[in-house]
Amino acid sequence: MRLRNITGSREVIAASPYVIQETLQSQCAGVWKEIFGNTRPIHIEIGMGKGKFIHTMAREHPDINYVGIEKYSSVLLRAIQKMEQETLPNLRFLRMDAENIINVFAAGEVDRIYLNFSDPWPKDRHAKRRLPSKEFLARYHVILKSEGRLEFKTDNRDLFDFALEELALAGWCKEAVTYDLHGDEVLMCGNVMTEYEEKFSGMGKPICKYVVYHEKS
Repeated sequence: MRLRNITGSREVIAASPYVIQETLQSQCAGVWKEIFGNTRPIHIEIGMGKGKFIHTMAREHPDINYVGIEKYSSVLLRAIQKMEQETLPNLRFLRMDAENIINVFAAGEVDRIYLNFSDPWPKDRHAKRRLPSKEFLARYHVILKSEGRLEFKTDNRDLFDFALEELALAGWCKEAVTYDLHGDEVLMCGNVMTEYEEKFSGMGKPICKYVVYHEKS
């Protein structure tokens, strides 16, 4: 789906105090505690869309620092607008391609990663672009702490099956897996829905989710 470009979105992003600008991103690795001014855990969402999920999480968990990552300016603009309406001191944004994530976070600096309704990239030749692919799992392994967790939600069963297959190839372990999140009492505890989750669950589509980890050697 082609995203509609919003005139002036890049200018708003460049002027926003909530966004770590691209020229400064290479200086972030290893200093996120200084950026937030505390030593609280760091949770990141890759492909945060309009920011509903991460904004809600940051509001409900002020004892955790959150970083939302989005590569499309027109989408990130919506997340910035949410912050302008309700500023949260424990939330920052990055406009970047997730392929560069290990340049922005140091080894073992992140406590949890969220992937919510990621682009399925349905063509086989684009498999390594999928956020739950083994190529991206290798990047997550670097930046996650030894006890860190990766959570993935999607309505796309084909993408979810692919993601489960990639876990074994990349050496990750499953902590919890469900093909019907909203029917799982345990995994639904504390669940925060994204815009897509509200839409698809409202249509009666089952939501898949896993929580996984990688044992450090």
